[in-house]
Amino acid sequence: MQNNYIEIEGFKCYAPELAHQNEGFPPDMFDLLASLEENNFWFKARNEIIKALFNEFLGVNNQKKVLEIGCGNGYVLKGLKELNYQLVGSEIYLDGLKNVRKRLSDIELIQMDALNMPFENEFDAIGAFDVIEHIQEDVLVMQNIHSSLKTNGFFFITVPQYQWMWSYLDDYAKHKRRYTQKELKQKLQKVGFKISYCSSFVTFLFPFVVISRFLKKNKSLEEVTINDVIQEFMIPDWLNNLFYKMMRIDVVLIKRNLSLPFGNSIIIVAQKT
Repeated sequence: MQNNYIEIEGFKCYAPELAHQNEGFPPDMFDLLASLEENNFWFKARNEIIKALFNEFLGVNNQKKVLEIGCGNGYVLKGLKELNYQLVGSEIYLDGLKNVRKRLSDIELIQMDALNMPFENEFDAIGAFDVIEHIQEDVLVMQNIHSSLKTNGFFFITVPQYQWMWSYLDDYAKHKRRYTQKELKQKLQKVGFKISYCSSFVTFLFPFVVISRFLKKNKSLEEVTINDVIQEFMIPDWLNNLFYKMMRIDVVLIKRNLSLPFGNSIIIVAQKT
C-alpha cells in the first residue's frame, strides 16, 4: 500500500479532496440507508447471496485479506466478518466511513477513490457491490481492482441490470448506466479477468420490480425528493417479509451454483489469472 495519504478524523484519506463532496453518490443517502438496511428484504437477501459466493470461492479463512470498495455503511462488511477474513473497508465519503466505524470498530477503514487505488497485488478478494454503476470510467476501476488483487484473487461484483429499467431512482442515485451480463463480462475479460460465476438475482420478484419501475419513468429528476426515495424502502412489514421470502428462492438456487437467467441485478465472480 502506498503511504501518500493524509489523516482526517482518524481515517487515512487517499483522495481527501473528494471526502466530503463528489459526483458519485448523494451523501444524504448514507444515514437513510443506515436506518433501513438491517431489515430491508433486498439488503438482507443480497447479503446472503454475497456471503454464499464468498464461502464458495474463498472459504472461511482468517488468512484471506478482503477489500470492499464503496462499503457504504458497512452492512456487507458486517456479513463478511462472519467468514473470518482480514477485512478492509474503503469509501470515498467520510460520512459512510463514520457509520461503518459505529457498526464495526475493529476493522481497517480508508477513504479512497477507486479511480486511483493505492494497492498492488495485495488482496485475496475485492468486492464492489452496486458501486461501479456510479462511476463513468468503470473499466479503469476494473483495471485498478485487477492490479490490486493477488494472482488468482477474486473480484465479486453486483450491479443493476437492463438499461430499459432506468427510472428516476437511477437518476437520483447518480447512476451512469445499468448493465447486461454480456456487457459486464466483456469489460471484465478485457482487463484480464476470467469469469468464474455469473447470475442474475431479484429474479422471482422481477415482475413486481418491472411494474414499480415503469410507474417511476415519467417523473423528472427536478421533481424527485428524498421522500420519493424513502417510499421505495418504507413498505409494510408484511410486504417486506413476503418479498424477502421470494428473494430467498434466489438465494437457495444460487447456493446450489445455478445461474438465474434474468432479474433486476447481476452478480459476477471473476478471477485474476
